This record gives sequence, C-alpha cells and structure tokens, in this order.
Amino acid sequence: MQETKRQKQVAQLVQEELSDIFMRMGFNVTEGGMISISSVKMTPDLLEARVYLSMFQIKSPTEMLERIKDKMGEIKRELGNRVGKQLRRVPEPVFFLDDTLEHVFRMEALFKKINEERDKQ
Repeated sequence: MQETKRQKQVAQLVQEELSDIFMRMGFNVTEGGMISISSVKMTPDLLEARVYLSMFQIKSPTEMLERIKDKMGEIKRELGNRVGKQLRRVPEPVFFLDDTLEHVFRMEALFKKINEERDKQ
C-alpha cells in the first residue's frame, strides 16, 4: 500500500527531530563510528514510526541498537516535547537496523572480484 501525503510529512518531521535528538544524546558519533537515520516509515494510523538506523563502522550494531532501545523512554519523551503541538498523539518509535550500506559494500566487493577475474583471462 502506498504511503499517504500525511504519512510522508509526519515521517519527515519525526526523522528530523530524531536526528537532532540523537545528535544531542551523542548517538550520532560513537565508538569511532557513525549512526544516522536512513528513513522513517509511518503506519497508516500514525501511531508507530518505523525508524531505520544506518550504522557505519560500529563494531556491534545489535549491541548499539539495544543501547538505543534502553534509552527509549528518554527518546520518546524528547520527541513528544518537540512534536506534541503538531500531532495529536506522539508516534511510538520502533528501531530497526538498515543493512543497505553493508549490502552496497558486499556488492562492490563482488564486482571488484569479478572484474579482477575477467582481467586475468
């Protein structure tokens, strides 16, 4: 099902605010790596925000995701303070790992290997 205009608007708002919250909490640059919010998808009822996190050079992405989930109360409270005047109900953020960056690196490595084998022939 296609996202409505309102879903896209709320997703953009939530993404901007969460990015700023992550920066203030020190999650955007941590352990020598970077965390960014690659996308936010809203459910049709606007009560749940599916937040996809891209982690670059983080040793253990699943551990970092757990650390972020441990701070969920603080994150949601801050989000509510920021978007509470614009939305009737504050969406519940649900965090997922976005592995597209890893997929890109794997694909580049495969293409490089294929090109090297082709050059040998």
